[in-house]
Amino acid sequence: MRILIVEDEYKIANSIRRGLEQETFAVDVAFDGESGYDLASTENYDVIILDLMLPKIDGLTICKNLRAENIHTPILILTARDSVNEKVEGLNSGADDYLPKPFSFTELLARVRALSRRPKQTLDSVLQTKDLTLNTKNLEVKRGKILIELSKTELSLLEYLLRNKGKVVTKDQIIEHVWDYDSDVLPNTVEVYIGYLRGKLEKPFKGKSKIIETVRGFGYKVSE
Repeated sequence: MRILIVEDEYKIANSIRRGLEQETFAVDVAFDGESGYDLASTENYDVIILDLMLPKIDGLTICKNLRAENIHTPILILTARDSVNEKVEGLNSGADDYLPKPFSFTELLARVRALSRRPKQTLDSVLQTKDLTLNTKNLEVKRGKILIELSKTELSLLEYLLRNKGKVVTKDQIIEHVWDYDSDVLPNTVEVYIGYLRGKLEKPFKGKSKIIETVRGFGYKVSE
C-alpha cells in the first residue's frame, strides 16, 4: 500500500515514514500543506496522514479541498489539538479518523490499516488465494504449510495483487501503489518483480496451480 504523510515536523514525519516502510508500505512525505495538497490531488494513495497545523495550506483546508474534488482517499488527521470541537471540525471537513499527539506508532499503524480496509469491508489481515496466504500483521507468507521468504517490495506487490483478487491491475496501477513517488521505476521493473514472485510462489511448487496470471495487453491478475 502507498501512504502520504503531510507533516511539517521533520522528526515526526521521518519517524512515521521509517516505521511504515518497515511494515512494507510505500511512503511519500510532504513537509508543507502546498506540496502535500499537490501530491494528494494528483497521485493515488491508500491513506493520507495529515497534520492540521501546516505552513502554506492548513490541514483542514486540504481536507475540504480534496473532498470537494471528489477525492475520497481515507485521511487520518494528526494534531496536538485535542478538544472535542476541534475533532468534530476535522471530521466534518472530510477526515476519516483523528489521532492526537503524542501517539504510539502501534496505534497509528492500527488506524492506518483500518482505514485502508474501509472501502472493502470484507478484507482482513489474512489474504488468501488457493493455498497461498499472506498475513499482513506478521508479514508471513505460506503456500500450504511451507513458509516463503519475500523482500519488502515483493511483499508489497503480493499484498496489492491479493487485495485486488479477481481484478486485472495494470503496471501503472502497481507502480502507483507499491513504489513511492521518488522511486525510479519503469514498467519493466514490474515485470522483473512479477518474475521474482513467480520464482518463489510457483516455481518450487510443480504440479500446483499458478498464482499470478498475465493478461496480455492489460496487466496481471490473481484469480479468485
